[in-house]
Amino acid sequence: MTAQIVYEGQLRTHCTHIQSGTEILTDAPSDNHGKGEAFSPTDLVATALASCMVTTMGIKAMQMRISIDGTRAEVKKIMASDPRRIAEINVDIYMPVGDYSDKDKKIMENTALTCPVAISLHPDLVKVVSFFW
Repeated sequence: MTAQIVYEGQLRTHCTHIQSGTEILTDAPSDNHGKGEAFSPTDLVATALASCMVTTMGIKAMQMRISIDGTRAEVKKIMASDPRRIAEINVDIYMPVGDYSDKDKKIMENTALTCPVAISLHPDLVKVVSFFW
């Protein structure tokens, strides 16, 4: 089992990661009957995409013996209706100052764009990813 999720009422869940015991709360967003006091489930999907991109870049950077410590990602989720769903996720990845070759940049960008979350999302979901070197 990966996680346990308990519905606490009032559109809030309490999620526990089994291996680590780490806990997070989710709330329905304020534009969909919720309080918006925590990540919504769709926020977590968008956040997971950006986190996966940076994590896989970190793995590749270790293999290449380069440092990308301090890399930062900003994510924006755009919802659609009828049916309500994530229509677009925008990810801006800001790389720390470094001496990256064009080859390094291409490898890092490809690694991010082919991370497990990115290739697991439905192809109709628009992903706009920008890298800032």
